Amino acid sequence: MTETTDHADSEPAASETGAGEHASFDEAVAAVEAADALADEPTPAAEIERWKDIAARAQADLDNYRKRMAREKIEAVQYANRGLLEQLLPVIDNFDMGLKAAESAEGPAAVILQGMAMVRKQLDDFLAEQGVETVPSDGLAFDPNVHEALKQEPHASVPEGHVIHTLRRGYRLKDRLLRAANVVVSAGPDPAP
Repeated sequence: MTETTDHADSEPAASETGAGEHASFDEAVAAVEAADALADEPTPAAEIERWKDIAARAQADLDNYRKRMAREKIEAVQYANRGLLEQLLPVIDNFDMGLKAAESAEGPAAVILQGMAMVRKQLDDFLAEQGVETVPSDGLAFDPNVHEALKQEPHASVPEGHVIHTLRRGYRLKDRLLRAANVVVSAGPDPAP
């Protein structure tokens, strides 16, 4: 019986030793993790620098936003009447056609022609006040940015790739194209004799 008791007494001693070793290992792991957490934790100076950087970036973003909004506001004011002017251009085209047809009139109709010419001058002055200018075309080299070629014809005196005449005038509002000019472009001299 003594052997059994000794054996029973020796087992708890062994398990206590194992539990003690296990507890000290857990404590060591916890100590290492705590040390790592302290090492990863930023210092107050680093934290201050991080927040200063965030504040500087936010300030720069706000400044950029303000500048963009100011630019867009100026642009909106400059081009606010673009839609109105685009709708006015066909009216001017029709007026020009009527003016051209009336140029051959004689007698009392000549007075009407003079009145129409004065109205046309007023329209031109109004467009100029609004920042609208005519796109130059006749005799110039064809530019696809401001001209729309409707056809190409052979022409003896106008070089190839240049505008022979304008069918419908183009207009520009400040630096933006309102409408491209419809033009006839020279194909060079006629090769057939």
